[in-house]
Amino acid sequence: MSDTEDPGFAVAPVENDGDEELTDGIGIALSGGGYRAMLFHLGFLWRLRDARLLKDADRISSVSGGSITAGALALAWPNIAWNDDGASFRRQVVDPIIALAHVTIDIPGALIGRIPGMSGTYVRSSYDKHLFHGATLQDLPDEPRFIFNATSLHSGKLFRFSKPYLAEWSFGRWMNPNNRLSEAVAASSAFPPVLSPVTTGVAGLVFDPAGGKGRKCPAAFRLTDGGVYDNLGLETLWKRKRTLFVSDGGAGFDYQDNPSSLLSLQALRVTIMMQDQIGMLRARQMIAGYNAPAGSPLKRTGFLASIGTQMKKDRPAGALPYNSGGADMMAATKTALRSMDDNHIKRLINWGYILADDRLRSSPDFSHLPPPNGLPFPGSAV
Repeated sequence: MSDTEDPGFAVAPVENDGDEELTDGIGIALSGGGYRAMLFHLGFLWRLRDARLLKDADRISSVSGGSITAGALALAWPNIAWNDDGASFRRQVVDPIIALAHVTIDIPGALIGRIPGMSGTYVRSSYDKHLFHGATLQDLPDEPRFIFNATSLHSGKLFRFSKPYLAEWSFGRWMNPNNRLSEAVAASSAFPPVLSPVTTGVAGLVFDPAGGKGRKCPAAFRLTDGGVYDNLGLETLWKRKRTLFVSDGGAGFDYQDNPSSLLSLQALRVTIMMQDQIGMLRARQMIAGYNAPAGSPLKRTGFLASIGTQMKKDRPAGALPYNSGGADMMAATKTALRSMDDNHIKRLINWGYILADDRLRSSPDFSHLPPPNGLPFPGSAV
């Protein structure tokens, strides 16, 4: 979807966990999209770091591939030096994510997941091995609050992992969870049907039913990809933050001349169709907020950067160079958790950085911020 479209309406989120005061803090949303999104978001966040905006974020919400990046950022947050030249961000966040992008997870994860009781276990253990090293939700910073969104197969609502609590709108909250960070990210990125469900236990946690529907809680929840419900990760931010930076690394819907008649492939394609439509509605909601008049309750500042964007010809002065064919190639990267070559990895990061930079330079609210010194990886031009 073009980020210049304005449908003239906003889709109001329906969930309510009792934490909805609209504040002036910065919210950041990271979409789904496998390794493609993971790397695109990395460039997006890198540009926010260089513009001195990332350090002021107070809520970061993610789904699917975005949760991989958010998880690495969350764990590294206390060790990032915000006044350096980006060296600590690169060492603590960029390098581990690039290393993961050389590892294939989804194929063995799908095969092992066919064994009864093993669904999601390989993906979870791979994240733990390569990124999180046994860290739990209680190892995350108090601020900003990181929220990893999955979708409950029980109710069809979001299941949210964060340091203060796990939450499922139909039931309530489970306080001070010690679940592993790898479990939260695996649940958030459990693309159906091949990588889901991921099972999350809540037995033994202190339960707060406030705001729930009074239903009897299962001892464990079966969860699937957060993008099934909200592929932009916007739900937990919209009613709380006036400034929203949204990174959309989702794939554009691909045309097929001859769609398969096999039931399994039809089901997979319909799943992708529904996720695409969810993403479109959320993007329209966000754009309507950016374009709303001052004083409107819908009004939001910030910007949406979508991986498939075609830049306007009148780009801002000093904009970073790119080639439209290269950008199309980045957007067409397959949605998978599959090893990529090093140059493609760096080009995806560069593309996220370029788009975030264009949005910053084009916005009267942010154009005064420090310009970049160049691409993160000058030898891997887009």
